[in-house]
Order: sequence, then C-alpha cells, then structure tokens
Amino acid sequence: VQLQASGGGLVQTGGSLRLSCVASGRSFSGYSMAWFRQAPGKEREFVAAINWSAGTTYYLGSVKGRFTISRDNVKNTVYLEMNSLKPEDTAVYYCAAKVGGYSTSVYQYDYWGQGTLVTVSS
Repeated sequence: VQLQASGGGLVQTGGSLRLSCVASGRSFSGYSMAWFRQAPGKEREFVAAINWSAGTTYYLGSVKGRFTISRDNVKNTVYLEMNSLKPEDTAVYYCAAKVGGYSTSVYQYDYWGQGTLVTVSS
C-alpha cells in the first residue's frame, strides 16, 4: 500500500484545514487508517484512527471535538477535518495504515505516507 497525504498549509489560530490521504497499490479493504503528527523536536504522536468499516473512531484527547477522521472506501481515501486549530497543532501530519483493528501505537502501522506540514500561526 502506498499512501499519499496532502492538504497541509498555513492557517491562523481558529482556522480549519482538511487533510487527505489516498491509498494505492492494493486493496484498501481491511485496513484501519490513522493520522499521526510530529512537531519539531518531539516524538511522533497519535492523533486519530478509524477502522475499516468506519464504524469506530478514536482521538487524541486534545483534538477530540475539533478534529474528525473519516474515510471513503470507494475512493481509497481517508480524511482529517481539523477545526479550531491552535498553534500547538503545528506539526507534520502523517497518515498510516495497518491490517485489522486500529492502534494508537506508531509501531503497529505497516504503511506510512510522506507527511504534510500544518502550520498554525498565533
């Protein structure tokens, strides 16, 4: 599976962005998808995940209520809608895929996108 993330950019505090991640190379079927982020000098951290059927989602506490993860299995695409953005959301955002149920651990994911930079100005 190859993952291509896009949608990052520069936004002011309180603004919104929508990230997209398109999967290619093999069937999207059965894969849970997630978004992680990595700020300068910090470890990569879990942001949100969604299982194959899109029936279950899970969020980092600090983004709950502001971010929404969704997926379109026909388009092989996962999205991260980010609202009420804060400067502390500034990071490179990565999409990731794993077979089976979702995980919050970076080590459980088999495939990674190249990352897209989100910068929130104060």
